[in-house]
Amino acid sequence: MPVRSRCWRGLCMCLIGCLLGCLTCAASMHASAADSDHAPLTVDSVAMTVSDLDRAVDFYTHVLDFERESDREVAGDDYEHLFGLFGLRLRVVRLRLGDEHLELMQFIAPHGRSIPEDVHANDQSFQHVAIIVSDMQAAYARLLSCKVKQASTAPQRLPDWNPNAGGIEAFYFLDPDGHFLEILAFPPDKGALKWHARDGRLFLGIDHTAIVVRDTASSLHFYRDLLGLRVAGMSENFGTEQEHLNNVFGARLRITSLRASSGPGVEFLEYLAPRTGRGAPRDTAADDLWYWQINFQTAAPEATGQQLRAARVEFLSPGVTATPDGALGFHAGLIVRDPDGHASLIGR
Repeated sequence: MPVRSRCWRGLCMCLIGCLLGCLTCAASMHASAADSDHAPLTVDSVAMTVSDLDRAVDFYTHVLDFERESDREVAGDDYEHLFGLFGLRLRVVRLRLGDEHLELMQFIAPHGRSIPEDVHANDQSFQHVAIIVSDMQAAYARLLSCKVKQASTAPQRLPDWNPNAGGIEAFYFLDPDGHFLEILAFPPDKGALKWHARDGRLFLGIDHTAIVVRDTASSLHFYRDLLGLRVAGMSENFGTEQEHLNNVFGARLRITSLRASSGPGVEFLEYLAPRTGRGAPRDTAADDLWYWQINFQTAAPEATGQQLRAARVEFLSPGVTATPDGALGFHAGLIVRDPDGHASLIGR
């Protein structure tokens, strides 16, 4: 090789190495800066809107073994601004299962819309909580004895060829308002240690809330880059078991799991196929029965709100709203929507 060619080749390789090194350094600095911008965030609970609170509490406590912790009713300007609903009167029951909490919200006024009869598991309004059970067959038998409406054909065992999901048993069903729910049983090599404790309970707690997303990258920008959640796992699920779990023919999903510093996880369900799921109605309000809300807690909702405003995130609240009575477990907060319309409350 001529000397000049060797020199040019060496110079090019040197420049490429320097460039890659600079990019790596910049990425590392960006990650460190992003981490330092986030106040610690926890998932306090997951909330949903119901039409008849007493009926819903009866279902969750008697069928699924949740325990009632509190029953509160709120009204006034503070809560109207927080939820973006004029004339609001709201009753909230807080339930506990294991270490996790579910909040049932009934808007006494105003009254929203029902969940459509033709909603599908790949629609972008879809959200559920995954309830861990110690025995799938016993839990399924309980649901059948209580005559719940099935959304899956039957409990499905995900195949062993999928290393991230193999051996997990899962089943979808509906509550009295038509909200999707899931029961999950982990094999010994998967799931948190607490899900394998044998203490005689059938329903153990909430592992995560799952949401259908249009584009994983856009959702990661919201939940990871802006809110500070960390990615805990990823997989691609397909096959007859997944189709019969979701009751979506030809289902192929990209699944991404995220975690805050504590509390249930947030799981993205991106349907790579079929791409026929409908978007959430843009005029969704908190009193509509398909409305769900992830309740985050942080010491600095104002700083988070400023960051979200700068990123042009959609706000349901006009900004951070003070709720001095603390009746719902926080004294200031705001509600925003992710790129697909799923709501998050960020409170202190």
